[in-house]
Amino acid sequence: MAREKAKRRDLHQSVVVIGMGRFGSSLALELMRNGHEVLGVDTDEKLVQQLAQDLTQTVKADTTDESALIELGISEFDSAVVAIGADIEASILTTSLLLQLGIENVWAKANSKSHGRILRQLGAHHVVFPEYDMGVRVAHQVSGESLEYVPIDKDFVLVKTYLPDILDGKALGEAKVRATYGVTIVATASADGGFQIALPDTVLKAGDQVVVAGPKGPLDEFCQFVYTEPNK
Repeated sequence: MAREKAKRRDLHQSVVVIGMGRFGSSLALELMRNGHEVLGVDTDEKLVQQLAQDLTQTVKADTTDESALIELGISEFDSAVVAIGADIEASILTTSLLLQLGIENVWAKANSKSHGRILRQLGAHHVVFPEYDMGVRVAHQVSGESLEYVPIDKDFVLVKTYLPDILDGKALGEAKVRATYGVTIVATASADGGFQIALPDTVLKAGDQVVVAGPKGPLDEFCQFVYTEPNK
């Protein structure tokens, strides 16, 4: 029990989110819902006031000013997210200062490949491309290949899709999905139930939703081959 409590404490973090636009505010609010302490920072007083009741603390400040960051005690935070939007110069300067102040876990939003390259050269620990990543996910949904498409790594993906008729009535252990397609069904859900972990004796039914994991190439081929909508 003591070990479990210690793990929970380790998961609780203090995070500063710089840039309270759509991406930054959504991220900050989700962190709060997950039990973390969040300081929201922006140069726009209106945005700061709008989120004042929803975050642990909000502050209007210029994060390209090192003295302002020191005054806020930024170096005491576990993680920092630079969610600054169109002002690339401010994004780069802020990221650089956070790294100089010794933040051990700096996430930075990039608006372009060149922007991301500069952030990586500075030493940002994580560079994210929200618009690009969302575009990839939606493209797979629009094309009808999947219901959800979540890249885990450069060549590994999680997908939510429908099970094909060809696997109807088979237990997962006998379906040989991994041997045949090179991917793994990790969870299933019937139309009237929630998702459950897929076990060898799980009986597959056509039209059920499944979560499938695997390398991008084989998984893309699997989705294109097996995708079907219920009652069709």
